[in-house]
Amino acid sequence: MAELATIARPYAEALFKASTSTAGVDLNATAGWLDELAAIAADAQLKQFAESPKVSAQQVFDLVAGLTKYVLPDQGKNFLRTVIDNGRLQALPEVAAQFRKLVNAQSGSSDAVVYSAFPIDGAALADLAASLEKRFGRKLNLSVETDSTLIGGVRVAVGDEVLDTSVKARLEQMKAALAA
Repeated sequence: MAELATIARPYAEALFKASTSTAGVDLNATAGWLDELAAIAADAQLKQFAESPKVSAQQVFDLVAGLTKYVLPDQGKNFLRTVIDNGRLQALPEVAAQFRKLVNAQSGSSDAVVYSAFPIDGAALADLAASLEKRFGRKLNLSVETDSTLIGGVRVAVGDEVLDTSVKARLEQMKAALAA
């Protein structure tokens, strides 16, 4: 949704600028609590609660801040108050995504999701990470998600690029070749 991206951009850029100009602020820690706030803000029940005219901005703040597993730093509390006071709680997931892109751009890395039919152990993941970084030409921040529909192999999403070496993809290719 372009509108949410447009709304979220100034918040992400302001938080990034404030985080990089403040000594001692860890961008990954900021991304961590921001991702947590985004996940909370995406909850349908919270959205309904926050949109109620009977609920004050302070009540929404207290609820969201109370649900985080992080102890929000002052910067996080101020940021959350600003977002809530401006009625932009629904934009937090997009703010988090754009903030993560800014952090990645600064460090020259990208987020990558590895979809696998089975859990991947640490050594295999390290080998896979090295191969993928060589293939994509940049450092990757890998996360792994299990997807039982793949049958075997992996599917990797790096931004809008997808590398699909799964058995399911190979079967689809064979099906298309046979149909032609």
